Amino acid sequence: MSEARFRSGVMAMVVFGVLWSQPLTGAAQTSVDGEIAALKADTEQFFRDRVAPFVKTYCLDCHSNKRPTEAGVNFSPALKSPGHSAFTQLWKKATARVKAHDMPPDHADKQPAEADRQMFVDWLARVKFLSRKDPGLFVIRRLTKTEYGNTLHDLLGVEPAIASELPDEVSGEGYLNSLSPLQLEQYLAIADKALDRLLSPEDAQPTDTQRRLFGEVPAPGTDARAAAREVARSLARKAYRRPPSQAELDVLLEVFNLGRQNNLAYRASLRLMLKAILVSPQFLFITPAEQAQPDAGIVPLDDYQLASRLSYLLWATMPDDQLMALADSGKLREPLILKAQVRRLLEDPRSRALFDGFGAQWLGLGNLADQTFDTSQFPQMTSEMRSAMYDEARLLFESIVRGNQSVTSFVDCDYTFLNETLAAMYGLEGTVTGSEMRRVRLSDGNRGGILGMPGILAATSFPNRTSPVKRGVWVLEQVLGDHVPPAPPDVLALEKQDQGAVANLTLRQRTELHRTNPVCANCHQTLDPIGFGLENFDAIGRWRDREENGGAIDASGELPGGKRFSSPKELKAIIAGRSEDFSRNLVQRLLAYALCRRLEGYDELVVDALMQEIAADGYRMQTLIGAVVTSYPFTHRRIPEEGKSND
Repeated sequence: MSEARFRSGVMAMVVFGVLWSQPLTGAAQTSVDGEIAALKADTEQFFRDRVAPFVKTYCLDCHSNKRPTEAGVNFSPALKSPGHSAFTQLWKKATARVKAHDMPPDHADKQPAEADRQMFVDWLARVKFLSRKDPGLFVIRRLTKTEYGNTLHDLLGVEPAIASELPDEVSGEGYLNSLSPLQLEQYLAIADKALDRLLSPEDAQPTDTQRRLFGEVPAPGTDARAAAREVARSLARKAYRRPPSQAELDVLLEVFNLGRQNNLAYRASLRLMLKAILVSPQFLFITPAEQAQPDAGIVPLDDYQLASRLSYLLWATMPDDQLMALADSGKLREPLILKAQVRRLLEDPRSRALFDGFGAQWLGLGNLADQTFDTSQFPQMTSEMRSAMYDEARLLFESIVRGNQSVTSFVDCDYTFLNETLAAMYGLEGTVTGSEMRRVRLSDGNRGGILGMPGILAATSFPNRTSPVKRGVWVLEQVLGDHVPPAPPDVLALEKQDQGAVANLTLRQRTELHRTNPVCANCHQTLDPIGFGLENFDAIGRWRDREENGGAIDASGELPGGKRFSSPKELKAIIAGRSEDFSRNLVQRLLAYALCRRLEGYDELVVDALMQEIAADGYRMQTLIGAVVTSYPFTHRRIPEEGKSND
């Protein structure tokens, strides 16, 4: 397949994007199907003619079924089914290694020509065309600790901190979905604690919360069971975030009856029923409103599940009345309505959850509060300073999202948020007073945006010094979406260098010693210049012109493609110029976070389509978030066949 023809095929994916925005019929659908089939056929031919021979020549000697595979890599299954989602990560890692000249290793008998290396790297952009249309593994997941606390607050009115005794969990890709006996005991204890705070003893007057949840006690001679069923219907609808089934109501009524059979009064029996709701799978997990038939294939999410998926993504709590009303009407799934709800939810203060869950994870700030720093060198890193650093990133994130600014504002904006504590990191002592964070315009072009933000610079440092390598990797992976292979295990750390020999060298000079090692040179020639470009910032983000040993900072560098810079300001301009790469990386990360899984296979085609929509509106953040929320994998799920796992 010629490059020109391939580019033409990729452009056809612009048309393909229409598949997720509006239905196609007749000749238009036939045309799109034809383009997709042609791209798939060309990709299969390209794999047979170019990729498979490359793998057989340079990879199979060490990575195949016929011998113990090195590093756990086996290409034999991938050669038989290259487009299977199970091999997505394999191809990504393999192309990164080949691009970095780590593979084949230097001692290998055969080495590919540069043109063949580039062909193999280009293969990664084509493999997606072999994927079948599929929303991917659907995760019916358990509420995280934060979501659980927030949901108890919105449902019952207790403080979210009531869930503090639960263990911390990592949100994003790979939610934990098991429920151990110990965790169930913890949920039972929290439910008891919440109900003790909210409900009065049986012989006391009911609290306002009690009346709101349970209504009034039925008059003597009336059907208490019928009244309890209506209470169960109301409570379960709120707690399950959807209408309960008749079978679910029957189970709750059995719990109510159990209380009555054990001589509990009406309100005490309702309390027992509410406790059962609070520890039920329907409350602890986000479950669909209806069970689909095993042979249904791929189906749209029901509106209630879509409401929960949206609400927990942007608010980390249960849907509000407006979302539930739209779900009742069956209109939430309509793209324009769904995007309007995205905008509404983002304007609400509860949308802070998007940064706490996604933004902090993306920027690598989740562990800043506990990160170790040398207290003799950096006594400024108090809990107050770390909190201010985190809030600076959060407030900038929220201002860009709510202002619907371009994603490039994360790199090149000319303002930030400071209080008196954090202002000292910027050399702005005396200009900002008090503990309150406020928006501050910056006149120094080296500052502004995430590359010059003290919290991020601190998070990418060692306890006692900066790390050009960690900062370079952070920019390449977290900002631009490149994959940087891990360092070889036998590389000598800077601290283990001959300290006498390097005593008069700057950190840049010491780091550049790595590049004398051919194994290290290929990666370091890309990531080191980026890290050096940020060396004017010390380990906690303060500006400096010289290192601790008195050596002058050299922040100059050249990136692949010949783009040169001599300061953080110039490096920022180069990174901001790669808006498409930055935006695509952000789309991929947010989509993976929203789906609670890694992206693979067909997801890449979805991202291609989303990028067309986002680029057309200048890569604006609300457009990006709305595109993710209305995407095919976010709004659909695959129903596993009986006897088969959902993968």
